[in-house]
Amino acid sequence: MQPKLLLKRVGDVEVPLPAYQTPGSAGLDLCAALKERVSIAPGMRRLIPTGLAMAIPRGYEGQVRPRSGLALKHGISIVNSPGTIDSDYRGEVAIVLINLGQEPFVVEPRARIAQLVIAPVTQAALELVTELDDTARGAGGYGSTGV
Repeated sequence: MQPKLLLKRVGDVEVPLPAYQTPGSAGLDLCAALKERVSIAPGMRRLIPTGLAMAIPRGYEGQVRPRSGLALKHGISIVNSPGTIDSDYRGEVAIVLINLGQEPFVVEPRARIAQLVIAPVTQAALELVTELDDTARGAGGYGSTGV
């Protein structure tokens, strides 16, 4: 069954509703709710509003991800990628863009800036123990598997 995503417009700038760009798209494109252009210098980050609040169904999360074209062409990414929108959050969704490129990047009003993937989540039951089971990897950390 398809989860229902309820959307509410917030703020002064009306943006297009999130949309899947193709029938096989996993993510909905989110747009910048800006009145005027915003420049992001190399190495800098900016919080960009989307003009939307949403009610994600319980048992799901919204995963905010970079757009691959912006990443490839301009070095634009999301600082906390993927960002999580919890099912009980009702404030405006905003995107923390970072410019990892070498040139300033201008975010245009209503430009597509990120993708939103609605994904199921499971909350774990926690149990404190004195020992964990052994595995072949054990406590081997970063790079311990040879890569």
